[in-house]
Amino acid sequence: MSRLDLSGIDPRRKRTDRLARAALAGVAFLSVALLVALVGTLVVKGAPHVTKTFLTSYPSRFPSRAGALPAIVGTLLLGAVSMAAALPIGIAAAIYLQEFARANRVTTLLRASIGNLAGVPSVVFGILGLALFVRALMLGKSILAAGLTLGLLTLPIIIVVCEEALKTVPRSMREAAFALGASRWQVVRHHVLPYALPGMLTGSILALSRSMGETAPLILIGAAVYIGYMPGGLMDSFTALPIQAYYWAQDARTAFHDLAWAAVLVLLVLVALGNLTAILLRDRYQRRYKW
Repeated sequence: MSRLDLSGIDPRRKRTDRLARAALAGVAFLSVALLVALVGTLVVKGAPHVTKTFLTSYPSRFPSRAGALPAIVGTLLLGAVSMAAALPIGIAAAIYLQEFARANRVTTLLRASIGNLAGVPSVVFGILGLALFVRALMLGKSILAAGLTLGLLTLPIIIVVCEEALKTVPRSMREAAFALGASRWQVVRHHVLPYALPGMLTGSILALSRSMGETAPLILIGAAVYIGYMPGGLMDSFTALPIQAYYWAQDARTAFHDLAWAAVLVLLVLVALGNLTAILLRDRYQRRYKW
């Protein structure tokens, strides 16, 4: 195969192309360098303080005895509640909008509204959760109220991600199933969902990872800054790693600042484990369903 003859290209275009490539490479390098510097600083300052005592003890006014166990458990419980509330509704809404709803002004308005909600600041969802779950439904400052609030926060993101995953399945696959006499639900259940599931799971877990790091909604809901016991149920008071880290960072004693770095590092590890789970699930389902 002969190589392309580029001799006829305007030299100014060549220079513009080289400058554009150099600028993009520089931006990419700067982004990676900033990320590496941030994570490196976090590891250097936080890793020495992530000890067994830190992971298994309760908060204390003495830095040497203070731990983040209730905050870690609270973060995991909040993530579980938010996913249990948002994931089924988000997947069902995406399936309806993509596979069953007619293309008209109503569905266009719904999609635009969902897209706008995905970009709303988290503090707005905190105010909504305070008004709806804490006061109207009288759930109090509980894990359930906070988890449902985070579920509202992640719901628009899950709907958008799941709908985009459904769009990746070729239309010809649906038409082939219809030609064999399958109903619309059979087509969705047996042919569309299995192939869209990797993208749906990946996006949903990434949305969960985002919600685990939110602080503003939890402050508005009424997350405690000090919990000296393990939550016994969904109606108990709670704290979370972002709240605990913020509380320690505001302390005048520098020893607590080290604990704040450690709390943020543990939160980063939990988020990274969630992202790793998303990657493993995606690869597993992609190997099972090849097309």
